Amino acid sequence: MSGNLIGANSDAKLREEICTVGASLYARGYTVGTAGNISARCDDGWLITPTDACLGRLDPADIAKVDASGQHLSGGRPSKTLELHRRIYDANAETRGVVHTHSTSLVALTLAGVWRDDDVLPPITPYYVMKVGHVPLVRYRRPGDPQVAAEIAQLAADVRAVLLERLGPVVWERSVSHASFALEELEETARLWLMSTPRPAPLDEAAIDELRRSFNARW
Repeated sequence: MSGNLIGANSDAKLREEICTVGASLYARGYTVGTAGNISARCDDGWLITPTDACLGRLDPADIAKVDASGQHLSGGRPSKTLELHRRIYDANAETRGVVHTHSTSLVALTLAGVWRDDDVLPPITPYYVMKVGHVPLVRYRRPGDPQVAAEIAQLAADVRAVLLERLGPVVWERSVSHASFALEELEETARLWLMSTPRPAPLDEAAIDELRRSFNARW
């Protein structure tokens, strides 16, 4: 099988994965309207959802393809957050998928006040520690501001997610699906935190150390 055909097959699978993940997130209210974007690293560049696209109604053929230099090759016009996605991929070689949504509980958390700027939520559940890890806050700038991309690029090698003030989470992982799984765990933890009165105590250091030893948790 030729290299071009292998690449085309790989791109087709990634396009389908982006559409499947987008529809799932949209159906469950993780994103509304035309908010949010998804990208995937491919052999010769990236695939990214078109600007102002509804994640619940994506067409695989409309997913934008850009080459390694960021030149638009095919599909719709790339999301205005393309540079942010590219900077994450450049900073973290293991990243194969990036998901950004305006998830309700996480945006609400930034409005109500995060736990700490370097950790927006405390480690209140074991799966948050194992599947998400530390999530720093990125202070508000307009959507698409290049300074946001530069700030996230400095963090991308050490964490798998950030929370944009008033805009929601950006999560990166070894695939689009795994990025969405981590995003869902992050959103659920924010929902638990916001609905709990009084606020639950974080897991203690002994419990977190056990998660590190047993599951290689990054905390």
